[in-house]
Amino acid sequence: MLRPLVTMLEDLGNIVLMLLQVLVWMVRPPYRVGLLLRAMEFVGVGSMFIIVLTGSFAGAVMGLQGIYAFGLLEMETMVGGSVALALSRELSPVLAALMVTGRVGSAMATEIGTMRVTEQIDAMETMAVNPIQYLVVPRVVAATLMLPLLNVVFTFVGMVGCYLVAVVWWRVDEGQFMAKISDFMSVSDLTSGIIKAAIFGTTLSVIGCYKGYNAAGGARGVGTATTSAVVMASVMIFVLDYILTALMF
Repeated sequence: MLRPLVTMLEDLGNIVLMLLQVLVWMVRPPYRVGLLLRAMEFVGVGSMFIIVLTGSFAGAVMGLQGIYAFGLLEMETMVGGSVALALSRELSPVLAALMVTGRVGSAMATEIGTMRVTEQIDAMETMAVNPIQYLVVPRVVAATLMLPLLNVVFTFVGMVGCYLVAVVWWRVDEGQFMAKISDFMSVSDLTSGIIKAAIFGTTLSVIGCYKGYNAAGGARGVGTATTSAVVMASVMIFVLDYILTALMF
């Protein structure tokens, strides 16, 4: 009955140990800039379409619901500020991280897991190439750097979607819409979202790499590792979001 809990705690401990190894190998030469740039391109540029698509519709539906809710109180002009605050503090970092987890975290687990079951990682160790430095460090650093940028893009396109729904469709006063955004938001709101996004990027990449690095059992094991990585990273994003929100409140 306690076995799942023990397994989860073991995984969390091993993930923390892998993160510590990443921090150690990150500052040690050789510095593989090419691998880092390719990883940044995969995480950032490769995820741009899904971020723009989900961000615009998230902002649009938030605007639509806000129009209805505030309309009951005849305060439709409040929708811009409320959506901007919700996006910058909570929705953008969480939803962007979940989208990247589904696309990037799963890919990391699959790629590294395939290398594990085909003994390519063992071959690296034989050639005195540290697998953590070569495979994990570029991916973790890239996700940590690119998630805050994707978070900013998500917030921007979300507000564009909200603007189109509220101002263009429902004829909310444009001046009041923009004024409430500046009234409701502050630099700390944007900063908190960016910090969350960076932490989520580190979390999802370390979990994806850890699950792939420890995959076993051939193709079935790689599939299991990929599924486990996505589920665990998604759950951890919500858990960390609550903790970080409580600390930043």
